Amino acid sequence: MEVQLIDKMGSDLTVVNAARVSFGKNKEVFDASDEKLIRFLAKHNHWSPFAHCSVQFRIKAPIFVARQLVKHQVGLSWNEISRRYVDYEPEYYIPQSWRLRAEDKKQGSSDETIEYDIANTVKIANTTYTEMLEKGIAPELARMVLPQNMYTEWYWSGTLYAFARVCELRCAEDTQAETREIANSIDKICNEEFPYSWKYLRNED
Repeated sequence: MEVQLIDKMGSDLTVVNAARVSFGKNKEVFDASDEKLIRFLAKHNHWSPFAHCSVQFRIKAPIFVARQLVKHQVGLSWNEISRRYVDYEPEYYIPQSWRLRAEDKKQGSSDETIEYDIANTVKIANTTYTEMLEKGIAPELARMVLPQNMYTEWYWSGTLYAFARVCELRCAEDTQAETREIANSIDKICNEEFPYSWKYLRNED
C-alpha cells in the first residue's frame, strides 16, 4: 500500500493569517504567538482557518480499504481509477497471515493469526476476468468478478481540517489494521507539512 503527497496549499502561517484577517492583520513570519493562536483555534473548534490549507494524495490500497475511507466525504474530493476504462492486469493484496475474529467485539479482529492460502481463489477470479475480456465482454461488466483484495488507486484531496477528522477516526486502535496503515501515513505526512496545526488538530498538546 502506498500514500504519496502530490500537492499542498498553505502552511501554519496561512492558518493564523486566515484567523487574523478579521482584525485586518497579516504576518510574514511565524512565531510563538502564532502557535498559541493555533492551539486556541483547535481547542475551541474554530475550524474555518484550517480549511484554508489543503493537501492532495495519490493512494494505492486494496478495494476493501478504499471502501472504508471513501465514507469520509465532507471537505474532501475523491477520483478513483475505473475498470470501465482500464483492463490491464490487476494487482492483489494477499496477507501472509490472517487475524482471527475477536471474541469480545462485534467487529474487528484479534491479535491471534493463522495461515490461509487464497492464491487459487485469486487465480480463478483473475483468469475468469481475462477470459471475459478475450471474449469481447465489456470491461465495465467483466470487472464484477474481481475480488475486494484487488488494488485500486485514487486521488484524495481536501482541507487540513477534513483530513484531521479522517485521522482522528481511522488512526484509532479499533480501526481495521489495513485502513489504519493508510491513515497513519496521511497522519505522518500532514504532521511534516503542517507541524503546529496538525499537532493541535490531533490533540497532541
